[in-house]
Amino acid sequence: MLEKKIRLEYAHRILFTRDVFAAANTTICDLLLLDHPNKVPRVLVFVDDHVASANPQLLDNIRSYARAHAEVLDLAGEPVILPGGEPCKNDFSLVQQCWQAINDAGLDRHSYVFVIGGGATLDLVCFAAATAHRGIRHVRFPTTTLSQGDGGVGVKNGVNYFEKKNWVGSFAVPFAVVNDFAFLESLPERERRNGIIEAIKVSLIRDRAFFEEIEQMAPALARLEQPALERVVQRSAELHVEHIATGGDPFELGSARPLDFGHWAAHKLEQITHFAVTHGEAVAIGMAVDLLYSVKKGILDAPTAQRVMRLVEQIGFEIYHPSLLAEGRTGEPTILEGLEEFREHLGGELTVTLVPKVGQKLEVHEMDRELILEAVEELRVHAEANHLAPAGR
Repeated sequence: MLEKKIRLEYAHRILFTRDVFAAANTTICDLLLLDHPNKVPRVLVFVDDHVASANPQLLDNIRSYARAHAEVLDLAGEPVILPGGEPCKNDFSLVQQCWQAINDAGLDRHSYVFVIGGGATLDLVCFAAATAHRGIRHVRFPTTTLSQGDGGVGVKNGVNYFEKKNWVGSFAVPFAVVNDFAFLESLPERERRNGIIEAIKVSLIRDRAFFEEIEQMAPALARLEQPALERVVQRSAELHVEHIATGGDPFELGSARPLDFGHWAAHKLEQITHFAVTHGEAVAIGMAVDLLYSVKKGILDAPTAQRVMRLVEQIGFEIYHPSLLAEGRTGEPTILEGLEEFREHLGGELTVTLVPKVGQKLEVHEMDRELILEAVEELRVHAEANHLAPAGR
């Protein structure tokens, strides 16, 4: 057997700015010049239709920026508008549409794909870019609190297939991620709130001081005040990128997914509600399930679990949805099917991240199904006692 080691080094760049397409903002120019191009690179821009609608001047600003900086980038055609939101990942013809646009624009491996949008649009377009010509460099411009603080700063992409989340996809480190905080100001309240839950999640598994800071900012976060949102989004992004770059498994060859705390139930809840429950709302509920499960399993003390759930509710999230107890194909609650699907997604061995203390994580390879259902039932009783409306209704 002939065996040679292949070692690659990637630069994972995250930039924070405002009004990135203002002519005076040099963030994009400085970024493209890092590559020391021999010729002006061609750039094709894809835009989430929700973002385009919420920012009517965006397309004109992109064109104006390209004209003002023609010595650095060559716009390879009109911006391509794509439907945004999770349903776009269920339509594989949109991947083909992206490939067609890349081909029609004559992009090569020295060109760039820019994608501006929420997490679903980033997943879709970055998958197309990563597979066209075996990989075209792409720059992500996340526009939601969720994508700026979590999914958009990662190295994964993909679309849904066989009614399974992210079944088709790849790992591709973006040339850069540009977080433009101005985009957050145009979001509806629900979308502004969503990303806060991922900040809470990553603080629970990595940074106790950040969790305590979020507690202090809870009133401002509940009011969705912009400075507080920007702070938690930026720190969340920093912690996510730190894990990806230093955690030892950026392409997830192992079975551990510490950043997926609360996600095994969340992914299934999104699916069975046909995404009426948003990802952020589902993660809030999935975290509550795992927190109470951990108490019942003797992993976490009850006061800490209650402290976290109070914070989640104070910021405006619900921690129960009746679909958690809906009957599945086998006659047991559908949510339990999420465990098997999560195991398959991980690559064979079930590995669920739990929190024994704030700022620490614990990986377990078995979950007691009866205790899961007890935790869900406790959440149901809590919701009824507090007259909470189900999430997504």
